Amino acid sequence: MKESLDFIYKQQKELSTYGGIAALLGWDQMTYMPPMGIIKRSEQSSLMSRIIHEKIVSDTFWNHIQILSKPTNYAALSDKDKNVVRRLKKDVEKSRKIPSDFVERMSKTTTFAYSAWEKAKKQNDFSIFLPHLKKIVELEKEYCGYINLTGHLYNNLLDDYEEGMTVDILKKEFDFLKTSLIEILRNITSSNIYEKQKNLNKNLSKEKQREICNIVIEKMNLPFERSRLDVSSHPFTTTMGYDDVRLTTNFERENPLFSFFSTVHEGGHALYELGMPQDEYKDTVISDSPSLGLHESQSRFWENMIARNKNFWKYFYPFFQKTSPDQFKDLDVEKWYNYVNQVQPSLIRVEADELTYCLHVILRFEIELGLMEDKIDVSELPQVWNSKMDEMLGITPKNDKEGVLQDMHWSGGSFGYFPTYAIGTIYSSQLFNQLTKHKPSVYDEIENGHFENIISWLKENVYRHGRIMTADEIIKSCCGEGLNSKVFLDYLKAKYFEIYEI
Repeated sequence: MKESLDFIYKQQKELSTYGGIAALLGWDQMTYMPPMGIIKRSEQSSLMSRIIHEKIVSDTFWNHIQILSKPTNYAALSDKDKNVVRRLKKDVEKSRKIPSDFVERMSKTTTFAYSAWEKAKKQNDFSIFLPHLKKIVELEKEYCGYINLTGHLYNNLLDDYEEGMTVDILKKEFDFLKTSLIEILRNITSSNIYEKQKNLNKNLSKEKQREICNIVIEKMNLPFERSRLDVSSHPFTTTMGYDDVRLTTNFERENPLFSFFSTVHEGGHALYELGMPQDEYKDTVISDSPSLGLHESQSRFWENMIARNKNFWKYFYPFFQKTSPDQFKDLDVEKWYNYVNQVQPSLIRVEADELTYCLHVILRFEIELGLMEDKIDVSELPQVWNSKMDEMLGITPKNDKEGVLQDMHWSGGSFGYFPTYAIGTIYSSQLFNQLTKHKPSVYDEIENGHFENIISWLKENVYRHGRIMTADEIIKSCCGEGLNSKVFLDYLKAKYFEIYEI
């Protein structure tokens, strides 16, 4: 047994190291790599994907896991070893269903697809991306055939990002959420305040935006010696190691709120990554998030529950005023808070207000379902996208760039990923609801820029568990119930009905 234990821990450490190298290749591609580097990078990325996959599915690794999983051997393990073996067995069993040549084909396809997506978005032409996306959709269906979970084909994709989640559960939750959000939106858009609201046109240079973003991640207690902020076309966070987490934002828009909220959002991801279980679980399968929905709950928690909170702006608005006094001298914090939380159906998901954001996610969920069910052809996506935008938000994109090409996710083969944004948004409201019940003083702490206790509470209730439990189990443990969009809807009504005097 000792030989098997030694082997699985050595293998996990190597996989963790290889994973960091793969993350570094991806981060570099999206930040600093020169465009002509794409051909060699595709070879590097696909090779790394194949090496990682072959290590995971190797017969030797699997045999050692099976030895440790035998009832008599498993019973003799420590609690720590049991957690690792149980989690490893499930992960490796799933990975062994996928051929190495498929992993390599998918990696190479998505590497080229990302470059095609960038070009298509820049030139505002979906046809450039179309053949790449067709290949990816077919590969996703092929993948589903390998995994072969019960129920809907899409369950195989969902399970990769949100373990245990199914189409039946999500469709019921999302149908209720969609109907309720559209109803709340109609109440707001028919109000007098909505009719009178206007864009304040507060624009800042890239330098001023960067200054503000550096201030906010410092205030969030992100350690600069363990993280860094860079620029990419689409903001993201990735981890090379326990002390090396990279987050990006984008300063292309003159409105500082985009880069600001993107930075806070990615900062939430980074805090979670830096808070993963180390000590005895370092370099093991446990030292990770159990789902992307839970990971997204951490970014949405900071972006919405904290940084869109009135108490937060009582503290942080003076930093905007100090950075650009001429821009903000005639605007008080109350008006700024209302502007920050202004509801305005928009075309771009990452620019969406807190109320309408989940409608953007549900739109993508419905499209992905349609593609997997062969009810939508890839060539029809621009038209289908525009139609659903009109149905849910009452606005229609004028071109592909502000429509179907706005997200990079499909270029990376991330089907089943989008629902986690809404799941995470709901989870974040449940976590904040629980936090304020346990610690009513949290509002005063936010107003004074003291976030240490909030981070400590998240460490205790979310971070420290890693993958010992599923996301559903963690939320139930902390909040007393699983995914519940009613908590999120109650939060939205209380906040926005006050702002719009409904």
